[in-house]
Amino acid sequence: MKWIESQTETTGEPVKLFVQDVGQGKPAVFISDWPLSHEMWEYQFNVLPKHGIRCIGYDRRGFGKSDKPWESYDYNTLAADLKAVLDGLDLHDVTLVGFSMGGGEVVRYLAKYGSERVSKAVLISSVVPYMLQTDDNPDGLPKEVFDGFVENVESDRPKFLAGFAKDFYGNSLLNNAVSDEILNWHSILALQGSGRATTQCIRSFSATDFRNEVSMIDVPVLIIHGDSDKIVPIKISSDITSDLLPGAEYIVYEGAPHGLFVTQKERLNENLIQFINQEVVTISNPYADITT
Repeated sequence: MKWIESQTETTGEPVKLFVQDVGQGKPAVFISDWPLSHEMWEYQFNVLPKHGIRCIGYDRRGFGKSDKPWESYDYNTLAADLKAVLDGLDLHDVTLVGFSMGGGEVVRYLAKYGSERVSKAVLISSVVPYMLQTDDNPDGLPKEVFDGFVENVESDRPKFLAGFAKDFYGNSLLNNAVSDEILNWHSILALQGSGRATTQCIRSFSATDFRNEVSMIDVPVLIIHGDSDKIVPIKISSDITSDLLPGAEYIVYEGAPHGLFVTQKERLNENLIQFINQEVVTISNPYADITT
């Protein structure tokens, strides 16, 4: 366990980020979903280090054990926090693994800071490229949906988060995809965040447009999404991202909900191990030295 200090560019306020660093081998930095902490990756951190992967997770500012400032939950600041982790641990040849909201940090980091320290990226159940319904994004979700999230969080956060968890994992009257204990665990992790951070991050992941930044990614990308995701519908997110990144590997989990890091943990672990451990082959341009 480590603490990394990040600097808030707009206010100069220092923020301490809690970091978990497990195993040895190829480094992979895991960026968690809203409104959880790095502990959501328990079923990955218990397995991947056995396969030569160093698993590094940190709590997003405002959540888990990290500091909980009042302001600065925009993606520029969150990407700067990710940079502070990579720089603070002096990581190289890193695979960035972003889940849902965390996919935005991956894309913004690569667009803003480049891939000097990064060799690969994974986007799982990601909000990328753009969640909000607008004139030029008509298939997005209406702003009223996210306004309702904020209103419910501010009215009764524990109740909202408990109900949200059921949709997150695909639980219903006819389908208990996960146990009540998993739902309780999810709520415990979510409630470690501050109420302010919870609402501010809703605004960030719903209204940030990454469409122009996705095409700037210059490392191999693995995209994973469940086609029964009720939180981040696949057709407004990863289907579009895969079109913007035609060279990416795209795996659709049939029947999987949003929280597939639990419901499909064995398959996800296999996909991550294979992708992280495979060698990156760079093919030089055979015509680079030809003059005409």
